[in-house]
Amino acid sequence: MSTTVQTIPAAEAPLPKLPADYKPLLLVPALALLALPLIGDFPAWVTLTVAGLAMGMMIFLMASGLTLVFGLMDVLNFGHGAFVAVGAFTATFVLLPMQNWLQVDSVVMNLAALGLAILLAMVVTGCLGWIFERVIIMPVYGQHLKQILITMGGLIVAEQLIHVVWGPDQIPLPLPASFRGAIILGEAAVEKYRLIAVAVGLAVFIAMSLVLNRTKIGLLIRAGVENGEMVEALGYRIRRLFVGVFVAGSALAGLGGVMWGLYKEVLTAAMGSEIMVPVFIVIIIGGLGSVGGCFIGALLVALMANYTGFLVPKVALASNILLMVAILLWRPQGLYPVAKR
Repeated sequence: MSTTVQTIPAAEAPLPKLPADYKPLLLVPALALLALPLIGDFPAWVTLTVAGLAMGMMIFLMASGLTLVFGLMDVLNFGHGAFVAVGAFTATFVLLPMQNWLQVDSVVMNLAALGLAILLAMVVTGCLGWIFERVIIMPVYGQHLKQILITMGGLIVAEQLIHVVWGPDQIPLPLPASFRGAIILGEAAVEKYRLIAVAVGLAVFIAMSLVLNRTKIGLLIRAGVENGEMVEALGYRIRRLFVGVFVAGSALAGLGGVMWGLYKEVLTAAMGSEIMVPVFIVIIIGGLGSVGGCFIGALLVALMANYTGFLVPKVALASNILLMVAILLWRPQGLYPVAKR
């Protein structure tokens, strides 16, 4: 009588976890602490730091959509600034007729008017992004040189259309009454709107992180970044996902445009093209497709601009270029590069 011995397969060893990279996270506090002794005045340092964080959050809002588009779709969209400008100008269809709501010192009424303006701007820029992707981007997938040329042309056309629809003059966009003024913290003055911008930027970053890391759509997006052909082989229509990401990125640009327009308190047709230089610097610093890297890069760029503008105004224009060079010398692929790049 023979006995059969059954062998139980050994449990699969868990996949090794990649070591967490915390070094880029230390750059923002390091830059802030380095600037403190150079400025020499603590209240002025607090004011400049909060202003830089607010500016960084608004830059992140405008850059986050573009970094998603580049990371997933490998598209160099130099026309992204058009969505920023169109979003800001679209908000005037709500904010200008509702001036009575904005001039009342009521947080509820001010937020209601601003919320409607932001919703309209995001819907319009999202639809514009869908048309832009279908008509202009789709024929030049995988052709970077043509992408640069055709999207730059789209930006120029969009600026001229803004002149046609809204006129050639600048449009004032004053802040709502409850957002004006500053909060006094000791001897430092912090503007209310800058705190709101920080809160909005953080909310968008947290929402994007949760969607990308905790949902099935986020899993498909990250898988599409790594290997789009494999995702398609599993039965998922990655092209539809691409279009959705492009629409979402365009809508985020519209949100950033409204926040940026209220920050500047005046709208110009060229505001989108003017902001594209720091936006692309942020994307390059962050790692060409990394949302986390884009977030840190936006804060670094804004803080550097504020500190150098206060300390050495003549160097302020070149400070972000120097920052980008320094970071790329340290990490040539950016702070958190996407794996396939």
